[in-house]
Amino acid sequence: MSDAPKGRPKVPEGKTSYLTTKQMEPNEKGFVGYDTQWESWQKEVPYTTPKKP
Repeated sequence: MSDAPKGRPKVPEGKTSYLTTKQMEPNEKGFVGYDTQWESWQKEVPYTTPKKP
């Protein structure tokens, strides 16, 4: 009928303000996982010693 590839379709990249997910390639067993990357929404400030009174 058609020459469509067999298998699972590629899922588009998911993106929110703090999280990005990408579909990984299937392994030899056919398992398809997702790569998740978190983006910090808090600032990290270097510690400074307080002034002596």
